[in-house]
Amino acid sequence: MSKSNTATAAPAAEGGKSKKGLIIGILIAMIAIGAGAGGTWYFMQQDGDEEAEEEKPKAKAKLRPTTFVDLEVFTVNLQPEESGQYLQVGLTVKARETEVVQEIAKQMPSIRNRILMLLSSKKAAEISGIDGKQQLSQQIADEIRQSLDSEDLQEDIREVLFTSFVIQ
Repeated sequence: MSKSNTATAAPAAEGGKSKKGLIIGILIAMIAIGAGAGGTWYFMQQDGDEEAEEEKPKAKAKLRPTTFVDLEVFTVNLQPEESGQYLQVGLTVKARETEVVQEIAKQMPSIRNRILMLLSSKKAAEISGIDGKQQLSQQIADEIRQSLDSEDLQEDIREVLFTSFVIQ
């Protein structure tokens, strides 16, 4: 009987070793997966922080106060529908308080030329209604933006406001 006791003890010991090996293998695999997931998360957070830092200056630019830049009064002949119609309009540019204000002053001859060309291409019927005036305001803002070289400065132009508007 002592032979049979020894024979049964050997397979039980081998089964215990294989279970320990299996458990250790599973633990090592779980640690490796966890480390990989943790490393990926860490590097993804680093990329997110860099993107957030890049967005902060843009957010600050949007929070800058606005200012108003008055342009001289424009008087132009309109495209003929009736004889001798002209437009006299006062404009104010609403912009962020940045370098764009100085740039508008530097580019004033170009800006005035663009606006005069735009205004003189209109007919009284096109600009006499509210929709026509809103569209004209947008077109004037676009002309001012095109006079500026920097895209950042172009974004600082908010809108163009009419301070007077007379068609005769």
